[in-house]
Amino acid sequence: MSNGRQLSLGAMISDVGVHPAAWLDPETPLGGEISFPFYLELARLAEAGKLDFFFMADSLASRTGNMAGIMRQCTYMAHFEPITLMAALASGTTRIGLAATISTTYSEPFNVARMFASLDHISGGRAAYNLVTTANADAAGNFGRDIHEDHAVRYRRGNEFADVLNGLWDSWEDDAFVRDRASGIHFDPAKMHLLNHRGEFLAVRGPLNVPRSPQGRPVAISAGGSDPGRELAARVSEVVFAVDRDLARAQAYYKDLKARMARHGRAPDDLKVMAALNPFIGETDQEAHDLLGALQARIHPDVGRAILSVDLDVDLRGLPVDEPIPASVLPPGTNATKSYFDKMVEAMGERPMTLRELYEANAASRGGMNAVVGSPKTIADRMEEWFTNGAADGFMVRLPTVPGSLERFVRLVVPELQRRGLFRTEYGGTTLRDHLGLARPPGRRG
Repeated sequence: MSNGRQLSLGAMISDVGVHPAAWLDPETPLGGEISFPFYLELARLAEAGKLDFFFMADSLASRTGNMAGIMRQCTYMAHFEPITLMAALASGTTRIGLAATISTTYSEPFNVARMFASLDHISGGRAAYNLVTTANADAAGNFGRDIHEDHAVRYRRGNEFADVLNGLWDSWEDDAFVRDRASGIHFDPAKMHLLNHRGEFLAVRGPLNVPRSPQGRPVAISAGGSDPGRELAARVSEVVFAVDRDLARAQAYYKDLKARMARHGRAPDDLKVMAALNPFIGETDQEAHDLLGALQARIHPDVGRAILSVDLDVDLRGLPVDEPIPASVLPPGTNATKSYFDKMVEAMGERPMTLRELYEANAASRGGMNAVVGSPKTIADRMEEWFTNGAADGFMVRLPTVPGSLERFVRLVVPELQRRGLFRTEYGGTTLRDHLGLARPPGRRG
């Protein structure tokens, strides 16, 4: 049983859906990926479902290389900058949290701290930032870099970056801006704090020229699959996206991550573990399978090769789609997203899979990780099983197509979760921290 606990739910979109054939679905508007009215419609729909936050994935580079596959994809080729988008969405929504990705490898912390503090003020305390170290090596060329740094180096910078952000967000005490017209005093200098950070990668003086925001700090989100990613999440994150493929692994991940937090002086409830959930929803199980089948049939083989090439970090052009991928073509490791690479290789080792079978599993949910196909009851059963058995505090709902998948989730699945007492029927507060049950961090004093 849930023991009174309730799920945390985030809606994740990537352009017009996370499925590579989403833009080919007749219910998806052509050009929706670059339409602000369309995104506002989606954010309002998620808010009507009382979801915790609305999140858009991001990339700092257009995809290049295998144009035979890339030209048939929508993903990241016509794409809003997410912080700008979330600031615009703040004016058209009132409760839902607004989460945007930032790269610690290709950003400066002062700019990032300033933008997210501003977003938190603009939205009335609904901002969250998804901290990534950037897996896409093509991003290097867009920022004057000759090389894309090694995974371990990127994570060291990411840890330092997170500390600098928190320091900058604590530049001012909560009551520093007195704004007293009678005395002519606008702020109290004794309540302003210089950061004066100088570390391995960053040197930042501060203070931030934005007052402390409604949430104290925006909510910190990260993905924590690799060991460095887990350690970063345990130390500084307040929401973490998990991508395990079955209940037992998810339980082990959950237990490991919560145990790591004690080393950093944190309580387990200071972090929400949100498992990736790829729901394909129908009124009935058969209708849901038919929806998924129609999407899978629209994947061109060149697209299938291209999406596998990203996760496996190898060029698969020319390989036959109805034969297994030869083990000899796979690299021993990757400098891109290690958690996805490891899970893809693991899935290939569990049973013989043709290239087509693998890219269809990948398209459904990154190598078949927690794709759920069925009626509202089928979807809710899976969510309840993971939530009540120590595998997740909630779910990052990766929407295959929009608006269809989001509309069906809000109309069909949310009421089923509410009926079971697993999800709210109304927002209980105004900030994202209120929704997630996270404390507002105390500011500096003296």
